[in-house]
Amino acid sequence: MTDIEYDYIKRDESWLAFNHRVLQEAKDASVPLYERIKFLAIYSSNLDEFYRVRVASLRSFKDLKKKTRKELDIKPKKELKVIRKIVQSQQKEFGKIFRKEILPSLKKHGIHLINEQQFAEDQRHFARKFFFEKLYPNLQAITIEANDTELPFLKNKGLYFVVQFDTPQQDVQENDVWSEDLGIVEIPTETSPRFVVLPGNGNKHYVTFIDDIIRMNLDEIFDRPVTAAYAIKMSRDAELYIDDEYSGDLMEKIKESLRQRNIGLPTRFLYDSNMSKELLKRLRDLFELSKNDIIPGARYHNFNDFFGFPDPTEDSSLHDQPMPPLPHPRLENGLSIREVIAEKDLVLHFPYQKYDYVPQMILEAADDNLVQDIKITLYRVADKSAVVEALLYALQKRKKVVAFIEAKARFDEASNMYWGEQLKQSGANVYFSYPGIKVHTKLLLISRKEEDTYVKYAYLGTGNFNEKTARLYCDHALLTADQQLSNEVDQVFDLLERKIMIPDCKKLLVAPYTLRTQFEAMIDREIELAKAGKNAYMVLKMNSLEDRGMVEKLYEASQAGVRIQMIVRGICSLVPGVAGQSENIEIRSIIDRFLEHARVYIFGNDGNEKMYVASADWMSRNLYRRVEVAFPITDKEVYQQIRTIIDLQLSDNVKARLINKNQENPYVETTTDAPRIRAQYDTYAYLKSKIQ
Repeated sequence: MTDIEYDYIKRDESWLAFNHRVLQEAKDASVPLYERIKFLAIYSSNLDEFYRVRVASLRSFKDLKKKTRKELDIKPKKELKVIRKIVQSQQKEFGKIFRKEILPSLKKHGIHLINEQQFAEDQRHFARKFFFEKLYPNLQAITIEANDTELPFLKNKGLYFVVQFDTPQQDVQENDVWSEDLGIVEIPTETSPRFVVLPGNGNKHYVTFIDDIIRMNLDEIFDRPVTAAYAIKMSRDAELYIDDEYSGDLMEKIKESLRQRNIGLPTRFLYDSNMSKELLKRLRDLFELSKNDIIPGARYHNFNDFFGFPDPTEDSSLHDQPMPPLPHPRLENGLSIREVIAEKDLVLHFPYQKYDYVPQMILEAADDNLVQDIKITLYRVADKSAVVEALLYALQKRKKVVAFIEAKARFDEASNMYWGEQLKQSGANVYFSYPGIKVHTKLLLISRKEEDTYVKYAYLGTGNFNEKTARLYCDHALLTADQQLSNEVDQVFDLLERKIMIPDCKKLLVAPYTLRTQFEAMIDREIELAKAGKNAYMVLKMNSLEDRGMVEKLYEASQAGVRIQMIVRGICSLVPGVAGQSENIEIRSIIDRFLEHARVYIFGNDGNEKMYVASADWMSRNLYRRVEVAFPITDKEVYQQIRTIIDLQLSDNVKARLINKNQENPYVETTTDAPRIRAQYDTYAYLKSKIQ
């Protein structure tokens, strides 16, 4: 390695650049209107989580000792300031897209989003009836008297009105004490849809926020005249998932420093920017907010509720064209899945192909008298899980079921714990999280007694055992009867069941043991080839690239002349295209209809390409603090399918953006006469051609 000072993109700034790519989809006029609205909702939802986790971490780090902050290489005040500036700029763009593009486009299709001041008489009558029947019984309202200093608790992501009353303005005292009562009303989005379709007129359709129906009736809630109401929203600390971000002695120092902190501290306070400075100051004092917590907004917050924005027209052109999941050509022939994969490996590509095969594989095993046991890792489980229902059925059929359930899967803890208890009560051997480490690998293993031996059938995937996300996330899953591979999968389960300390795998790369070192060895191999004047290259697809050591290794490879093409959906700390550092690295990011989620690592290997598919990104947490698996693809047909999909993504000139030093997210440039390649749609067409 050289001694040059390398360039890096800060993790949080890179994540905000990713979320800007989501916002670009909302701006893209070629995207169907309701899908553009969906991308506004995704952007908003992403930003909420960012504030709950990452900004919460930075806020908490401000309380650490200076020495510990130096070890973390974090300057929280400076970084929070940068984040605030970027977010405010993006929020302005968000508002412009919504007001100048989305609302006028809705009107062109006869859909009018109106507020209470625009209601016609019949709509006012409808809204008043709706208020008393649907909203009023669920409303929570309190009055804060002028001299109150007690903090009313605002729920995370809850929406509220701050209400001012029509009372004579008293003289403000010299000590600037607030002299008016305030009202707080919670908008009941948990019990009511956020939007209501109002009575229309022919081809004109009218939609309103429940916020505006409540505004119209505020006098009824407080039984006193109301002069103004302003929407506010609080995002709170998601309890700092420290185990997921840091490890070892450093993690213990952080935990010790933060042990007495209050849970759920505010991380972002959104307010209507029409609010007076005096009222904002009162709210800052009341909720004990710093200036970095406060983000100006508009009349409405919680745009993630636009996931449920109604379409009263039922106009199919306003939505994505249907892409029903395809059958797999080898699994639609009436044979059992086990019999098919006993012949040769196969790969499933979600969401393009049916997910039904996964629970079907478990149900078949449950009904097979020769099957002895079923083992599975569960990271994010669907609320209504066909996979877990199939496991429960297997228990009824007296199969031994071993389930490792990750109880620390961020924001899915409750669902995971619920299904874990259901399996445990039904007789499964259920193992929950390791302390200080997450289990992120996606494995299923079925053991069957055949003649005088046990034959094992394995499923190795990049995505969760979750049929809901399998309709949205692009993932690959290998189904194999390769006994060496399956026996190594069994070793990983032995690790999870605490039967062994370290797996001895020759084919699988397992974190936190061999995955990093083996990837580094393959990079070193390409460096050697490049230095020998041979064709050296890598194609690397992942969700996130953040680990400093892996970034430096790629810089080293680029300097040696290795050609590196990367597809990175989200966080990317590597700066490509810098002379003397990374001029041989190109990075693109694809944001489209589906969420790119698969990890694929390809190494040129002197003309004998190696391909690994993995559950792991190249983030420090994946390499050091999670149990992850990367598995080799050796079957020629499976290899060709995945390689074709990767090649389509490398050729995408419709939805691919380039990641550059300034994080401007430019679209990949193409000539006007070049064929349009939209990887996700072309992948669907490619897989469809396999069944015709």
